[in-house]
Amino acid sequence: MPGQLRDYFVVLPDSAAGAAAAGRLPVPGAAAGRSAAPDATGPAREAGDTLTVAHSSGRPWVVARPLVRRVSHVARGEDALVLIGPDRVPDAVLAGILEGARDRTGLERRLARLPGLYHVVARLSGRSWIRGTATGLRRIYHARHPAAGTIASDRPAVLARLIDAPLDDGALALRLLDFLPHPLSHRPVWRGVHETGAGHGLALPAAAPGTAAVPGPTEHRWWEPPPGELPLAEGARRVGEAIAASVRAHVGGLDRISCELSGGLDSTALAFAAREAGPASLSLLTVAARDRYSEDETWARRAVEAAGGTPATAGGHGTATAGGHGTATAPNGHTAPAPAPALDHHIIPAGDAPYFYADLASTAAELNDEPLPVAPGRARAELLLARARATGSRYHLTGYGGDEIFLGLPHAYQDLFHGNPFTAWSHLGGLRHQLGWPLLPTVKALFDRSAFPRWLAGAVTAAPQPVARTPLFSWGVRQSLHPWLTEHATTLIAEEVRAAAEHAEPIDPWRGRHVDIDGVRMGARHFQAMEDIGMTIGLPVAAPLYDDRILEATLAVRLPERISPWRYKPLLVEAMRGVVPDALLARTTKDHMASDEHQGLREHAPELAELWTGSRLAERGLVDARQLLRLAAEPFSPVLVEHSISSTVAGETWLRTAENAWPAPGPARHTTPSEASL
Repeated sequence: MPGQLRDYFVVLPDSAAGAAAAGRLPVPGAAAGRSAAPDATGPAREAGDTLTVAHSSGRPWVVARPLVRRVSHVARGEDALVLIGPDRVPDAVLAGILEGARDRTGLERRLARLPGLYHVVARLSGRSWIRGTATGLRRIYHARHPAAGTIASDRPAVLARLIDAPLDDGALALRLLDFLPHPLSHRPVWRGVHETGAGHGLALPAAAPGTAAVPGPTEHRWWEPPPGELPLAEGARRVGEAIAASVRAHVGGLDRISCELSGGLDSTALAFAAREAGPASLSLLTVAARDRYSEDETWARRAVEAAGGTPATAGGHGTATAGGHGTATAPNGHTAPAPAPALDHHIIPAGDAPYFYADLASTAAELNDEPLPVAPGRARAELLLARARATGSRYHLTGYGGDEIFLGLPHAYQDLFHGNPFTAWSHLGGLRHQLGWPLLPTVKALFDRSAFPRWLAGAVTAAPQPVARTPLFSWGVRQSLHPWLTEHATTLIAEEVRAAAEHAEPIDPWRGRHVDIDGVRMGARHFQAMEDIGMTIGLPVAAPLYDDRILEATLAVRLPERISPWRYKPLLVEAMRGVVPDALLARTTKDHMASDEHQGLREHAPELAELWTGSRLAERGLVDARQLLRLAAEPFSPVLVEHSISSTVAGETWLRTAENAWPAPGPARHTTPSEASL
């Protein structure tokens, strides 16, 4: 079946044309043989069901199809507030937020009391204001409808449908790079559709009295990263509280939940945080590694044993009631629930896990906002989520985001060098020893003062990729063009980069903070693919670490205490102290799946060859299909060692998914505002 968009919302102007546009919104049915995702507090929603919150005139204002997320709504005269997120916000809390807000700034101060996981749609003094999250997990797009004016949505494909927008080859060419740094990542793949940057909100003014003319939208920055001033202990307390609140917002009150337990520090922290949320049953899933030197499964088993579970067997699971009863408050403010949940540990045998690039010939069942380079691992992700759903889980949690938020990149040491050169140089000594950086290139890179626009202009190059021993202190990582891109594609990429560099501004004036925040937003954008797979199979899936409050608490910690060459994720370790056993917090290694990717190129060479036969990217003049066919027949080619093919596979599969994504539109069901908060 063609890919379908299963959840979205739109914000419409108060006009007859806006109401007419609502009638064109897509209402796709559930995939054959798959159920809709269960509601957080009740049975599954009816497939194709939509909710509408009206303007005071009665015309549709916010039209949502929230398969997984909850819509909460409150009105105060002409003013109104809608929150769309993982949990329903109580009416009294919503009313308190709106009642105390006299303007947008006041509203934001009150919203800071909630976990930072919600889309916010507000109407204040006749103006609609919409924003997503600072981490980029929730984004906002807008487009100019020929009759209705500006319409906003969290899904660019919805807007593309409403304005009949064609694909943009320049934006598609950019997606053939390995990753897209700020601000190139903000280019939607449809012409006429625009993305509002993370940390910015979109204001939609009302028509002037006595006229049908409506001014265009304006953007406002609502989020600034906090200064890094807190000591480690205070920062860890805030991070621990934010993690607990984010987990509760997703799974609080649910009886059966599941977590991916890879054995790494991030997933282990989430598993123990989920245990504290108080479900009756917690299923932990571990995918065994093919690499005999992998340590993840060993650490996952240790985590289950430390939690009071019984050892699992490969292909099976162990079941036990973990821990004892009563409550206990950990040093970082966590409160353990009582009684502790029953733990099921399911180990998926390595032989059951697909290699990367599996099942490429079939069209994906969901339409992502854009091609995402995680697409080659879709079959693997679907297997894991399907196994989690089979346990009876009503919500699945992952540790995605932990690396981007807590690991810290070397770029931060240039920030530290400006304020504390002796500490920075001491830390760099440890880092140079680990990474093999030569002294003189390190010093030269440390004193580089290139402005962000200049760096961006040279961020994509035809030169070979930098060697591993190249010091990293700039505004990002330089990347090379793939040799299978056509001259047309490279020209488009060069034009896009040049145009962006002319007016580019960094996310933060400090390089390290810019790179850290951009990395978080890139990871959050990629996680959308996992969320959409979960909706396809009927299991909500979340990455609680992409909560704004966790990012804020992390950035507020002093830099030399937040990252260290001698400690692995020290802030996360201290934040989970007293929640995760110390023996598990002592892990300092991290496994990788490079062997599964390389082996996948060999195992699925016929599927890759089929993908490049009749390539849609080639039809658009962006890739050389003949060269890609040759590489499919040579999976261990040095070219594929130097250049990843993931983004090209993602672009090709996405185009095939997008070819016929929409069934015939159906009528939206209008509800009262009180229904919208159910």
